[in-house]
Amino acid sequence: MSRAGGTWVGARVPRNEDARLLTGRAQFVEDVEPPGALHVAFVRSDLPAGRLRGLDVDRARAHPGVAGVFTAAELGPLCRPGAVLVPPPPIEGSVFHARTALPLVRDRIRHQGEALAMIVADSRYVAEDAAALVEADIEPLDPVVDLEGALDADAPRVHDDLPSNLAAHVRQTKGDYAAARERADLVLGRRFHYDRGIGGAIENRVVVADWDARADRLQVWDTTQAPIPVRNVVAAALGLSESQVRVIAPFVGGGFGPKIMFYAEEILVPWASMQLGRPVKWVEDRYENFFATTQERGQLHDSEIAVTREGRILGVRDTFMHDSGAYDPYGLTIPINTQCTLLGPYRVPNYESEFRVAFTNKPSVTPVRGAGRQHGVFVMERLLDLAARGVGLDPVEIRRRNVIGPDEFPYNHEILYQDFAPLRYDSGSYEEALEEAVRLVGYDKTFPRERERLQADGRAVGVGVVNYVEGTGIGPYEGARVTVEPSGTVRLATGVGTQGQGHFTSFAQIVADAIGVAPSDVRVVTGDTSEFHWGTGTFASRGAVVAGNAIHAAARAVREKILRHAGEALEVDPDDLELADGVARVKGAPEISVELGALALAANPLRGAVAPGTQPGLEATSYFGPPYGTTANGTHAIVVAVDPETAMVEILRYLVVHDCGTVINPMIVEGQIHGGVAAGIGNAFYEELVFDEYGGTSNASFMDYLLPTATDVPPIETAHIETPSPLNPLGTKGVGEGGAIPVAAAFAQAVEDALADIAPGLEILDIPLSPGRLFELLRAHPNSRPNSRPESSGGLS
Repeated sequence: MSRAGGTWVGARVPRNEDARLLTGRAQFVEDVEPPGALHVAFVRSDLPAGRLRGLDVDRARAHPGVAGVFTAAELGPLCRPGAVLVPPPPIEGSVFHARTALPLVRDRIRHQGEALAMIVADSRYVAEDAAALVEADIEPLDPVVDLEGALDADAPRVHDDLPSNLAAHVRQTKGDYAAARERADLVLGRRFHYDRGIGGAIENRVVVADWDARADRLQVWDTTQAPIPVRNVVAAALGLSESQVRVIAPFVGGGFGPKIMFYAEEILVPWASMQLGRPVKWVEDRYENFFATTQERGQLHDSEIAVTREGRILGVRDTFMHDSGAYDPYGLTIPINTQCTLLGPYRVPNYESEFRVAFTNKPSVTPVRGAGRQHGVFVMERLLDLAARGVGLDPVEIRRRNVIGPDEFPYNHEILYQDFAPLRYDSGSYEEALEEAVRLVGYDKTFPRERERLQADGRAVGVGVVNYVEGTGIGPYEGARVTVEPSGTVRLATGVGTQGQGHFTSFAQIVADAIGVAPSDVRVVTGDTSEFHWGTGTFASRGAVVAGNAIHAAARAVREKILRHAGEALEVDPDDLELADGVARVKGAPEISVELGALALAANPLRGAVAPGTQPGLEATSYFGPPYGTTANGTHAIVVAVDPETAMVEILRYLVVHDCGTVINPMIVEGQIHGGVAAGIGNAFYEELVFDEYGGTSNASFMDYLLPTATDVPPIETAHIETPSPLNPLGTKGVGEGGAIPVAAAFAQAVEDALADIAPGLEILDIPLSPGRLFELLRAHPNSRPNSRPESSGGLS
């Protein structure tokens, strides 16, 4: 394919990485098998709450093939709590109690699956057999399971050194909600519950470590979203310099947030390699993943909205509880996201938000795709649906009357976001996205006729339309290095890892755009700390924004070098040159040209004088850090059919109109949206962790924990709107999570709409809405209205 520079961004370029992925030639960490590698199995607690009184590991140590058995006692100074990875923003009056886990339990067990001992053996089979020989003497303790009861004065303590199970308390306000409430024509309040789930990546966590005593170097392969921070933590914990540790995150089979965390296994496996002088490997099995990997968030909201009789929002009040699980290693990122995202694309002049975070005897909660944004969107969109019903407006119309207009940017919501900056919307297309979704779904025209046709077979059919704003592209920074090699190949190295997002293609397009080569001629290296040393990681929908703009800056710097060297070689003004097809050529006279590879070779002379200040080669390294996060937005529309007898829901259509700023590759963006919607469908209707009264998980397998399959996810229709961000040169915004965030809200609205005649006034206030839960709601209606306290504070006055 022949293209001049400047035309690759925005093109539907097939993914460079797919040939390796689809033919089995891509390397994953599980594929790494150093000669002589030992294998790890962990002894984990079945009890969620207990006191470890003793561990008898003698039989395990004596088992044939066992190379080492390690407990907290053997770890020495390594057995200390981990750091809080993301400190909370400095919100005045807030309370935060940081509690993180030990690598191995020393005395107190705080959730099911906490590791008590590490077995290292010749094979995983031997390690598992030896693990079964370990006898743990555990005194059971009363568990904290119920979120609402966790903060009761007489609740058992998850952490004995704290006066209660309160992990954090944060309040943020704007305006005067109490005054707004007084002058409102309608005030209504409800209780909303959004429960837990797992990340559910196809590849579980894997760590391989190989200590080379002769070279004094440690090499670690890790299924992480943050290889550079992992290198830094491992080096510090093991007393090594960062240059002695190389962390490689090759292809990773899905990250979704939990793999941005730092886990004890990422310290223990390298430490064991250093202790035993052999490579060591650990592969998390699926059962372990339900306990040893962090989870999605459970929240309970008591929320209220005040509106005028015309449906204008005067204010919102939201008080919620957030379940942190046993520890809070990721600070307050998730509840802050909920608190901020609740405001959505709407004018909310008065806002009062307060949350309490509780420790419970459940696995820790850290970001999972959406990272608490789903909850905020669900609460606001549900409140708007209820308010529309209360003032007699159509759900779409009440949104029209409240969305922020295109002339109101930048829009400051006056509260603090997770990146420590005020919550400001840089740009957006809220009205346009809403109207386009309404048009595409045929809301006023074709859908009513289609509903009538489909209802003839006994199904109830409904439509839902909801909006969202997603904070994306937060700092602090990322970097990139672009190099033209003498072969003509272009090499790009960046510190972020890749977990399936298409980085190898979209990043290559940015480079190709700048220096006039095909994306297939750009070799992309990600997630290898020996290739690029600085950066933070892949999370918070930031790859295209932060890494993308660093890549753009480095590629533009290389472009300037190419033009300068080519001008000298061809004896023309650099302004008279263009870059295309791997050459620098004279505009209007393309036969006068020089190949980029020849320029790269000449730029690194072996003899002769070099002018002072000259940099060798065609290479540049650049960094980019945004002043604050960009805000992507969109509107989702869904059409569902409900069987009133079985409460089964079929999704007939799903549409997403989104704005992620400049679109680098529409096909990759659509893939990100499709994956996000699939996750959102699971979040809304299928996935729920079930805990028994003791805090144990009752459905820790894919036999019982339901993930949506290809038969459950419909074809997803997408439309792109491009409102470039003014905060970065490319104009990009994030897109990785927007597909997942508003699905539950759209789903609930559509199901209520479908059942409006069968169960008038039915309210869906809980997520996930499983068929069983919907069946219960239908059976109970209209005699009771579950989970709806506080009741509406009044009707129109």
